[in-house]
Amino acid sequence: MPKLSRETAPRKEENPVLAGRYGELDGYTVGFETFRADADATPFFRGLPEDRCQSPHWGYVLAGSVTLRYSDREETFEAGDAYYAPPGHIPLVSAGTELVEFSPAEDYARTMAVVARNLEAALAS
Repeated sequence: MPKLSRETAPRKEENPVLAGRYGELDGYTVGFETFRADADATPFFRGLPEDRCQSPHWGYVLAGSVTLRYSDREETFEAGDAYYAPPGHIPLVSAGTELVEFSPAEDYARTMAVVARNLEAALAS
C-alpha cells in the first residue's frame, strides 16, 4: 500500500507565506501545508477560468482555519474539520493553519502552473 507523510513527501515549496510538502499517490497530489501568515490567494488565480482554482480538493484542517470563497458563498473550515472544495473557489487562510489536502494530480498541476507564474511575478515586484 503506498503511503506518504510530511517527512517523506519529495517536493518542497517554501515562501514567506507557505511551507508545503507534496507528493503523489495513485493519481492524487497530497499536500501537507503550513501557513506562516494570513493569505488571500485571489491574485494568484488570475488567468484561470473565473480567476478561481480549477482543481477539486479533499482536505483536513489540523490547526487554524481556511475559508473557501465561491462566487455565491463562503465556507469556513476549522481545526478538526474535513472538507471538500469543488472547482471554482479561492482560499483565504489564517496564519498558523495546517492542512492535509488531496487533489487530482492533473487538475492540480494545471492550476498550480498558473499560480506559480503569478506567485513568481508577485515575489519579483
